[in-house]
Amino acid sequence: MLYLTRKIGESVVINDNVRVTVVEVRGKTIKLGITFPPDVTVLRQELYEKIQAENRAAAEGSDALADTLQKAGQKAGQKAGQKAGQKAGEKAG
Repeated sequence: MLYLTRKIGESVVINDNVRVTVVEVRGKTIKLGITFPPDVTVLRQELYEKIQAENRAAAEGSDALADTLQKAGQKAGQKAGQKAGQKAGEKAG
């Protein structure tokens, strides 16, 4: 991790296209201004972590849904095969 000391009005530039400026300091709170291009996403860490957790949960749910659908498809295939076998037996008999 890089540690920097900045005063109000001073900035840090990241990758030539992101600028972080110290706007205000009040006690233990620092207000930052961030300038970045529209294709860059900037999130507070707690929001980023929440989104990641929700994405993981959704992916796990998708896996469970896919398993359920696959099992349902296998059962339907087995039933269709049994019915086809019964019809073939009826025609032969």
